[in-house]
Amino acid sequence: MSVVTGALGSLGPKLLQLLHGEYKLQKGVRKQVESLSRELDSIYPFLHKVSDVPWDQLDEQVKLWAHEVREASYDMEDVLDTFLVRVDGGKNNSDSSSLKLAMTKLGELFSKAKARRDIAAKIMDITKRLEEVANNRQKYKLDEIMCKPLAATSTIAATSTIDPRLKAMYKEVTQLIGVDKSSDELMSMLNTSQQDDDASDKKMKMVSVVGVGGLGKTTLARAVYDKLKSQYDCGAFVSIGRDHDLVKVFKDILFHLDSENHKDIHNTERGVELLIHQLREFLNKKRYFIVIDDVWEVRTWEAIKLALVENNHGSKVITTTRNVDVAKASGEVYKQKQLSYDDSMKLFYTRLSRADQKFLDNHPDDISEKILKKCAGIPLAIITMASLLAGKPECEWSMVYNSIGFHTTDNREAEDTMTILSFSYYDLPPHLRTCLLYLSTYPEDYRIQKDSLIWKWIAEGFIDGKQGTRLFELGERYFNGLINRSLIQPVENGWNGRVESCRVHDMVLDLMRMLSSDENFIAILGDNVEGTPAPSSVRRLANQNRVAKHINSDTMVTGMPKVRSYTAFKCFIDSRDQFLRFKLLRVLDIVHCSFEKGCHLEHLGDLLHLRYLRIRFNGSSPELPIQLGNLKLLQTLDVEGTLPASIVHLTELVRLCADKKVPDGIGKLVSLEELRIIKELDSLQELRVLEFATYDGADESMQRDFVESLSNMQKLQHIDVYDSPWLVDTAMWEAAGFVLPRPLHYLGWHAIRFSKLPSCINPSALPILAHLQLFVITMDEQDLKLLARLPALCYLDLTTESTVTASNINAGDRSFFQKLTHFVTNAMVQFEQANEGDTSVSLHMWNGEDAMPFASRKGNKSRKVVPSGVMPNLQVLYFNVRLRALKDNYSDYYGNIGLEYLPSLRELKGRIDHEDVPVAESDAVLAALRDACNVHPNHPTLQFCLHLFR
Repeated sequence: MSVVTGALGSLGPKLLQLLHGEYKLQKGVRKQVESLSRELDSIYPFLHKVSDVPWDQLDEQVKLWAHEVREASYDMEDVLDTFLVRVDGGKNNSDSSSLKLAMTKLGELFSKAKARRDIAAKIMDITKRLEEVANNRQKYKLDEIMCKPLAATSTIAATSTIDPRLKAMYKEVTQLIGVDKSSDELMSMLNTSQQDDDASDKKMKMVSVVGVGGLGKTTLARAVYDKLKSQYDCGAFVSIGRDHDLVKVFKDILFHLDSENHKDIHNTERGVELLIHQLREFLNKKRYFIVIDDVWEVRTWEAIKLALVENNHGSKVITTTRNVDVAKASGEVYKQKQLSYDDSMKLFYTRLSRADQKFLDNHPDDISEKILKKCAGIPLAIITMASLLAGKPECEWSMVYNSIGFHTTDNREAEDTMTILSFSYYDLPPHLRTCLLYLSTYPEDYRIQKDSLIWKWIAEGFIDGKQGTRLFELGERYFNGLINRSLIQPVENGWNGRVESCRVHDMVLDLMRMLSSDENFIAILGDNVEGTPAPSSVRRLANQNRVAKHINSDTMVTGMPKVRSYTAFKCFIDSRDQFLRFKLLRVLDIVHCSFEKGCHLEHLGDLLHLRYLRIRFNGSSPELPIQLGNLKLLQTLDVEGTLPASIVHLTELVRLCADKKVPDGIGKLVSLEELRIIKELDSLQELRVLEFATYDGADESMQRDFVESLSNMQKLQHIDVYDSPWLVDTAMWEAAGFVLPRPLHYLGWHAIRFSKLPSCINPSALPILAHLQLFVITMDEQDLKLLARLPALCYLDLTTESTVTASNINAGDRSFFQKLTHFVTNAMVQFEQANEGDTSVSLHMWNGEDAMPFASRKGNKSRKVVPSGVMPNLQVLYFNVRLRALKDNYSDYYGNIGLEYLPSLRELKGRIDHEDVPVAESDAVLAALRDACNVHPNHPTLQFCLHLFR
């Protein structure tokens, strides 16, 4: 589904569904349905072309027509869905009385006959409406308008406006704030410090600067270019943008490289191939420095790269982009960072005062902090906010901040900001635009859970399934696509580095709200949201951080007959069940809300169109009604409270999240892909995610059932078992046929304590396993090296009661935790090189009780990071220090952990068990660990806590 095309894409299949004999439509109605289907086939491709054009470049008449078609498509879908639900639906009847069953069937028969008569009338209305749409398309000659090239319009626009990004290209270095550190880092990546007399041995170096629009990528690239260009024979700084012409790009590069000899290049008639040849010939023997600014597509970069000669003269190339895929294709990646708080404040007041920083010592701290928090270190956002406040007395700053809506101001800087951000939005394919706009449903600074968001996209119909691809997997691609384009900010789990949620920058959120309002996509009611929607046209309603009294009144509900999505975040709702009377609801999401008199959900079973249901209240869990079983189209059920027995009738259910015991018969839900509770697993062969807690552990019978069920669930990708531990005899499990699904990429088994390492945890059986939490009581060197060869493993949390040493690890082997970024263990660890002449390294893991495997050695103050095949990508190391065990054995351990063998280390974490040891000695340990971190060139952060071990 696209913002522009609305529900048009789903209408065709639903109309064809009506033609099936089971619906018994009258002959005349069937002909009208066939005619409607043909008409839609002609409209949809044209409307899809409209969706590919930036909204601000469309003719106004085309906009009006597209809006008319979109609204009509939603109305048509409502009609068809209502009919299909009335005919296919019907309530469950648990009464065994034959008389009552007969009466019920008779009532359903009359009801379906009436539904067929109603749909005949509705089809006629739809036909007339589509005829009007088609007539207007011809009347206003919209096909001719769309066929006109946009070049003319673009040329006119170009003469009257200047691309706001050009300002960054001509900033004086003295005006730039916060660029010194980032420019030093970028120049370091370019290896500019490696100056030899023999420059011919140097290979060309390419670095790509990536980040969201407005982050200062162009400014940074320009600053580095200006500092270094004098060291090269020639240079060029060329910005290409989203709508570029490769011929012009190559001509611009040639002109900037040598303007004297190429001053007439733009007047020549030369194609791409000839220009590439000319560029290669010019660069062949030169040491050059080229910046290609604002690259949007991989294929664009691949074409430009053809002209860049690798001549071993030490040439340098920088690209800037918003797209991570482009950055990876362009060379080494430099992720542009946001400004620090101090630099943000400095930029804010420098821009505000324009001359001196007279406000710095006398500014309203609270409101300044709020403003800078909103800007989140984005230079463009800071400049925009400062421009909004320029010339206003400080007493009015709060009022301006509280009324911020960048799309409602006539401030030029704010307009430029929205223009820059909109470039990224209009560059998206239509389906990703829809998914991004949907994020305006959420409040500012809200942490949006990835899984819930994707299932809501699915329920809304935004994700079109393709044969052989699950909808959730496709949704993950959409989610990652928005991250790669720097439009949403990934939020990683601090322990394992997995992206489990995201946030939307406030400036991007403002743009999304503006577009959502313009397109009647989402109506938002909240304390910081301007505008009141026209109730009769609202289809998606979001209530944010406020009292919802006026929303749930009878008048408000009856005035919104078309609402198909209702979400409430952190609201106080003083009415009991009014929101359950939106009869066309597909999505109902109540998160962290409170009710004045409790919430009664008896009417929940009337929402027959519902696909997504999440209810998470503050306070006690509500009683879930038996009518929940009426929701035959429900795909996601995420609730607190005891589930009624009727949920076993929800045959379309794909995701079930509950915190209480589920009823018997859950095995009937054979479509389940995600289950966050354990129950009747044998039949759930489509399961993709399995999470559950066993508060009382698991006896032998339960374990055996679980092992047998795993053999049937060969599509599982994610398993997480937590809470009370299971003590597992590994031999018993393997005798019962214990296997793990090959597609598994997440295995969280800290609650399962194996006697020894199961044989199915090995590289050949688990080729894509990325996350592993494992408790193995007895381990040896072979087991550790087996885990080390898991080819995709990025996160390992390993608990063992054994002392284990993996010895003779060579850099050339490339077989020891090559992709691991996070290593967490209960053991004490040391990386050790036997002697300076031996290139191999050993990893020791000590349980604090066995004979100590560590060898005392000299301090590491003089040690530098050395090449190693041990965990070359490890960024986070967590381990325990058992201070009492070390006290009389190895006092110099703390400074000799062997951090120099971990070239990518960024964080050192852990716990110091200090029973019966003076506090002063614990402080000495922390000081030694801190010193070890300071010696490491990455200066990893240190985070250790003191623990009184029992």
